[in-house]
Amino acid sequence: MFGLLEPNVPAFVYRTFYPRGWTERQRADIAQFLDVEGERAKVAVDGDVIIGWIGIRLHLQDRMGEIYILAVDPDRQRQGIANFLMKAAHAAMRSAGMVIVMVETGNDPGHAPSRAAYEAQGFERWPVARYFKPI
Repeated sequence: MFGLLEPNVPAFVYRTFYPRGWTERQRADIAQFLDVEGERAKVAVDGDVIIGWIGIRLHLQDRMGEIYILAVDPDRQRQGIANFLMKAAHAAMRSAGMVIVMVETGNDPGHAPSRAAYEAQGFERWPVARYFKPI
């Protein structure tokens, strides 16, 4: 289970971040975001059906907006929904005085659609080295 997201990350890192599994951690993180920052979520709907949503954070000191989460129904991907949501997020960030936007995502195959969506929007990848070791 721990090697599914990013095979180059040591298992001890996954066990630390996801002691009960990635899915449970993701659900908890989303629930906390919605509880605390839910007013910064934008939702795409088709009739009464939610087909995608985006959650943003504002880092006022840096004048930087962050796309914290972007999710599109897998059956509705590659239909412009992510593009629509990111444009709505950018507009909200600009109106809040932000001048740049940042997003982080995984480098694993499962996040390839996310990376493609961000790059299509003109995001430039910033190489970061992050190191871990058990203590």
